[in-house]
Amino acid sequence: MSDGMNKVLLLGNLGANPELRFTASGTAVLNFRVATSESFVDRNKEPQSRTDWHSVVVWGARAQALAKLLFKGTQVLVEGGLRTSSFEKDGVKRYKTEIHARDIHLVGRRLASDDSAPAGVDLADETLDGSEIPPSEVRATPPARRVTPPREQMDEMPY
Repeated sequence: MSDGMNKVLLLGNLGANPELRFTASGTAVLNFRVATSESFVDRNKEPQSRTDWHSVVVWGARAQALAKLLFKGTQVLVEGGLRTSSFEKDGVKRYKTEIHARDIHLVGRRLASDDSAPAGVDLADETLDGSEIPPSEVRATPPARRVTPPREQMDEMPY
């Protein structure tokens, strides 16, 4: 019997500032909700839109680093897997499904009108690999594009 695959990709915006907590053993846990929206035309040719909300969980050092970079409205690409758990509340068994993130990519620009993040900070193409990124390393401009050297220089490159 082969193993299955549990993979989720979400591209959306944070609906609120994330919540950073710590377990009893000191492990960081970051919780936030991501909104994904889609537009479509229904059977009556009327434009419709739908927004779904997804709960995302990040663990460890990555959670602490992301807590400093994520704010309400930040656009993120989340890659992870679904986890469903159950609990009892008021004698009723309930279930919750969360995305346990493996990778988070910051793909959008922050709006300067929100004071919860530094104005003008561009989060394009930033990727967290689990190490803590100091705020001073968040670029205020998009990353530089790769430039092809002139033809003369290409002939002198050792291979």
